Amino acid sequence: MTFWMSAALVGFAYAGYPLALALLARLRSRPVTRQSIRPPVTFVITAHNEEQRLGGKLHNTLAQDYPASLLEIIVASDCSTDSTDDIARSFGDRVCLVRAPERRGKEAAQQLAVHASSGEILVFSDVATAIAPDGVSSLVANFADPSVGCVSSIDRFVDADGQTSGEGAYVRYEMFLRTLETRVNSLVGLSGSFFAARRDVCRRWSADRQSDFSTLLNAIELGYRGVLDPHTAGYYRNLADDRRESARKIRTVVRGIGVLARNLRMLNPFRYGLFAWQLASHKLCRWLVPFAMIAALASNAALVAAPFYRAMFAAQLTFYAAAAAGFWTGAGALRLPAYFVRSNLSILAAWIRFARGERMTTWTPSDRVAALPDTPSTASGFRKLVAGR
Repeated sequence: MTFWMSAALVGFAYAGYPLALALLARLRSRPVTRQSIRPPVTFVITAHNEEQRLGGKLHNTLAQDYPASLLEIIVASDCSTDSTDDIARSFGDRVCLVRAPERRGKEAAQQLAVHASSGEILVFSDVATAIAPDGVSSLVANFADPSVGCVSSIDRFVDADGQTSGEGAYVRYEMFLRTLETRVNSLVGLSGSFFAARRDVCRRWSADRQSDFSTLLNAIELGYRGVLDPHTAGYYRNLADDRRESARKIRTVVRGIGVLARNLRMLNPFRYGLFAWQLASHKLCRWLVPFAMIAALASNAALVAAPFYRAMFAAQLTFYAAAAAGFWTGAGALRLPAYFVRSNLSILAAWIRFARGERMTTWTPSDRVAALPDTPSTASGFRKLVAGR
């Protein structure tokens, strides 16, 4: 029983949930009514010691086709100790600097920017996540739909030549899943590198909770939904170092578990309906997969006397051997099992850290958000990059 329950959890988390969403999409659909609208927008860029990247990000933001009189740009400096603040000030009246007096983390700096902002729509972006010139306009168009409280961009990894790369299969899977969630009901999480929300959704901002996840939950509490905008992408580089990628994953999951732990009431289907099932399926089940993998292997080992379970045990060992070979060789065919195992090891490590009381509110920007000097400078160029052409 333990083996089958564990295997079922793994299968549901990665295959059963999207399949169920696909079936639901045939029965119900909530299309997003997008229109060209021009409400006042505040664009928030959070930075900690980003002197090498901030100038490029600000130029990228100032190149938006949104009316300058309606686009307020705020740099939220998390007590930077380099020339980050001076770079922001060098842009004069076009950029407002909000500086945290002490380093408390990304969300605390964002909270200061929210309090200082004046826009009806607030857009949040990492320092060197490049966006197309029509990125803000495209994201904002979704708010013409009164049911939409927050909007996420799609994620695109690029290499130094501006070509899509890295984590390809997993990112495509995740974006496919978010597309289905949007079609059926609501997203369960936003892309932290580039997302937007209505001002009333941001009023409940928390200085110590993961902003992309918390913002989505705030929107649900207020009767809105979160949606994916397939027309808008945030571009950033993948990490070259697997250890740094694992560290990023651990931090993300630790903080996500913290948000979920404070919002367990939202797993109640009698109060939150379909979203409660989505939250349990996409977040909780996904984060329980490492324990299910361990239980499946251990319980299978105890059943090897039976021919069927012996074959299943051999299949599991073969999969883990392929993952190990993928770690060492980086061979294309073995990258997916290697990434799957590495990702779940990171989730397991995150649970251990969370149980120890770690919450990881501060952050050090990683190489994944390095400057993107070769990304296209026109909207059509960015759309070609999204399409992989």
